Amino acid sequence: METKYETDIERFLGFDPATLYEAAGLRGMVDPTIHPSWAGAQICGPAFTAVCPPGDNLMLHHAVASAPPGVVIVATLGSYMLTGAWGEILTVAAQSRGINGLVVDGAVRDIEAIAQHRFPVFSRGLAIGACTKERVGKLQVPIVLGGATVSPGDLIFGNADGVVVVESARIEQVYEAAMARQGREAHLMDQLRAGKTTLELLKLPPLIESEVAGQ
Repeated sequence: METKYETDIERFLGFDPATLYEAAGLRGMVDPTIHPSWAGAQICGPAFTAVCPPGDNLMLHHAVASAPPGVVIVATLGSYMLTGAWGEILTVAAQSRGINGLVVDGAVRDIEAIAQHRFPVFSRGLAIGACTKERVGKLQVPIVLGGATVSPGDLIFGNADGVVVVESARIEQVYEAAMARQGREAHLMDQLRAGKTTLELLKLPPLIESEVAGQ
């Protein structure tokens, strides 16, 4: 039997981050410097959050060990960029447990191996530095990820365009608004192909003569 997680993931995979962001009322955009670590990575699923002290990834190991299948691990490391908090070992561990991906406000490593495993990872960048595994952080608490608040269970969606957070309490509302927006955009593109201009369709203001080049 399909779980609610699987149902939400299947429904939302047909959208893009910008559509969801606008359908949510311009809420939930993650700092665009947090981006896919390999070309073609796409991520979708409910958030399982982790807070790690800078330079220490103990809580990521605990997150992988305790997270249910279908979730996206969403972690902060205080934006610390000198250590790779996630690599091939955690990737294999996460895939074996059915975890859908990682979004981390920090750096990762082993990215070529991660790409070969086709495991979606979104991060600020890469670093070969080794993490300690000693300091306790937190699991399943609200966090701030690249300027966006993420609570456990919020939907995380990301692709090459960026990452967006959809609050769990607003999933149905955002889904309906995204469907409507997608329909409007399809109609708009049909009209563009028929010869209309964006100026007409979007009712954009005309230029006055003094604004035209050469006047």
